[in-house]
Amino acid sequence: MTRVIAIIFFTGLIFAAGCSQGGSQFRQGYDFTEVETVAVIDVVGPVGSEGAKNQIADFVVMELLAKGYAPIERSQIQSLLKEQEFQASGMTPEQGAVAAGRILNVPTVILVNIPQFKESISLTVKMLDVEDGSVLWVGSGSGTTGKTLGTILGAAAGAGAGATVSGDSSKNKTTGAIIGGVLGGATAHLLAPEKAEATQKIIKKLSKSLPNRFEPEKKKSFFGLRK
Repeated sequence: MTRVIAIIFFTGLIFAAGCSQGGSQFRQGYDFTEVETVAVIDVVGPVGSEGAKNQIADFVVMELLAKGYAPIERSQIQSLLKEQEFQASGMTPEQGAVAAGRILNVPTVILVNIPQFKESISLTVKMLDVEDGSVLWVGSGSGTTGKTLGTILGAAAGAGAGATVSGDSSKNKTTGAIIGGVLGGATAHLLAPEKAEATQKIIKKLSKSLPNRFEPEKKKSFFGLRK
């Protein structure tokens, strides 16, 4: 029993953190240097609370800032749309985002769509031109939180602990293992930080091909020459 738990544990060290993958495409020939202000309009999907949506939007904002864009603060977006009594009912998420962008008077908007947000996460981020609603850039990615394996590890560890403290009786060992497994599994489900980390990794990976608004500044060498 101890050997089995050890094997599962060390396997978990390799995979429990989860993995992520993603890629993106942008419109060839479009001058992204003309884009400055951008608004992350909405995060669509079974994410949960508004706070969670804001956190995901902030992950996207971080990548936009790294590329030279000037994203509007999400609270300001929500306040302005509420002030204008904006309603997106009857529109697709893309149509609603573009309509909101026109109210905000920004040239481009960002829409985040998350169809799956459990142990496995999949999401798509789109940059849309407010003038004609066309897609300027789209990135799609997926990943895992490692939650499923984490639950197994917790259950196995709990089962081992339960069996150990239950004594030598086979019946007691079985009962102790079941109780320990349930407790271990329940503890392992507390993985909100891992879900946030997995989501941020996906967004970072799929944002790699988001065009820079400006050419990256060249670093100076030791002799003062630009590399």
